[in-house]
Amino acid sequence: MPKGYWIANVDVHDAAVYDKYRAANAKPFADYGAKFLVRGATADVREGTSRPRIVVVEFPSLADAIACYESAGYQAAKDIRASVSDGTLVIIEGYAP
Repeated sequence: MPKGYWIANVDVHDAAVYDKYRAANAKPFADYGAKFLVRGATADVREGTSRPRIVVVEFPSLADAIACYESAGYQAAKDIRASVSDGTLVIIEGYAP
């Protein structure tokens, strides 16, 4: 079964409040088997534009990735993030040859 991924590209306007979001998302991520592959590392943008913070989160399946996003726990965390950041979030199924 292919894995599911969240790919986020974010501008953070208040790091202290964003840290509260990170603390709040820990439980829903653990509940749905999330694993961070990229979390705000330095990026070398070669084409197009990007926001400063890039995050890639792996889930056991696309269904888990979607369920985590839709969970009450993550929605509460998202409310914290939304007040101090702008960005995009894509949920996508991984490739399984």
